[in-house]
Amino acid sequence: MGKLLSFAIPCYNSAEYMEHCINTVLAGGDEVEVIIVDDGSTKDNTYEIAKRYEKEYPDIVKAVHQENGGHGEAVNTGLKHATGRFFKVVDSDDWVDGKSYKRMLATLRSFEEGSEPDMVIANYVYEKVGAKRKKVIHYENVFPVEQMFTWDDINIGDFKVDQYILMHTVVYRTQLLKDCGLELPKHTFYVDNIFVFEPLPYVKNMYYVNTNFYRYFIGREDQSVNESVMISRIDQQLSVNKRMIDSFLSENPQNINCRKYMINYLRIMMEVSSIFLIVSGTKEHLAKKKALWQYAKDKDEVLYKKLRHSLLGWSVNIPTSAGRWISKQGYKIANNIIGFN
Repeated sequence: MGKLLSFAIPCYNSAEYMEHCINTVLAGGDEVEVIIVDDGSTKDNTYEIAKRYEKEYPDIVKAVHQENGGHGEAVNTGLKHATGRFFKVVDSDDWVDGKSYKRMLATLRSFEEGSEPDMVIANYVYEKVGAKRKKVIHYENVFPVEQMFTWDDINIGDFKVDQYILMHTVVYRTQLLKDCGLELPKHTFYVDNIFVFEPLPYVKNMYYVNTNFYRYFIGREDQSVNESVMISRIDQQLSVNKRMIDSFLSENPQNINCRKYMINYLRIMMEVSSIFLIVSGTKEHLAKKKALWQYAKDKDEVLYKKLRHSLLGWSVNIPTSAGRWISKQGYKIANNIIGFN
C-alpha cells in the first residue's frame, strides 16, 4: 500500500461545511489519500467541488460519485478505494484538529509494516452549536497511553457512559476491515454503530493517542442525531440494533473483555432506541420498543438477560406511564450532562 492513511469523506448533506473538512485533512500532504464520496447529492455542487479538489491534488484526492446509497454505502465505497495502511472516516461537516493531526500521523508512521495495531484510538471534541464549553471525550482512565495493548490489558468497568469507542475516535488498520468483510447497509442512518462494533472480535492489538484529534460538529436541526430526526428515523435505528444483536451472536467473540465491551455497547444501543420510542410516546412506538426487547429474547435468552437485567435495561423498561416519565427524566439529565444531541 502506497499511502499511510486513507480518509473517506462521505458527502450526503449540504456542501456548506465540506470544503473546511477537506482542507483540514489535506494538511497531511502526500502521506494521505482523501476519498471524497458524493452520495448522489442533488442539493448543491458537491461533486463539482470534489472534482475540483481532485484536479488540484491529483496524487492525494479521489472524487467518487455514487447513486444515492446513504452514509453506509459511502463508507463502503471509501473502503473499496482505500490504499492506505490505515483508514479513517470523517463526515463532511466535521473536521480534524491540525496540531493533533500531526501527532497522529507521526504515531501511525512509527509503526513498522506488518506490526501495526488493528485499531488506533484518539479523543474527540463536541463542537456543539451554542455551547460555551466544549466537551472532550478522552480515554486515559481506560486505555494505556502511547503503547500497544490488547483487550486483556483493560478493565471494561472503567468505561464511563460517554466513553465508548465511536466512529469519531477510531482509525482502523485498513486490511483488517477488508479481511473481516465489513459492509454497511445501504439507505440506513446510524450505521456508524455497526462500523465500530462488528470488527471488534477481529481487533487484537490497539494503541491510544491522548490527543483531541476529531472535531464532531453537532447542533444542526436536520442532523441525524437531532431528537426529532431520530424519532422520525427510528425504524432505521431499530434495524441497526437488530443487526448488531445478530452479528454479536454469529461472531461469538471469545475474548472475555471484548465480549463484555460489546454487550455493554449493545445495552447502550438498546437504551437509546428505547428512550426515543418512549419520548415519542405513541402506541405504535411503545409496541416497537416491546418488540425490540422481544427480538433480543427470541434470539438468545442468555444475551437478553444480560441486556435486560442491568441498570440501563431496567431504566427503559419501567412499567406504567409513571415509569416512562422517570425514563424521560433520566434521559434529559444525561443529555444535559453529555450533550449528545
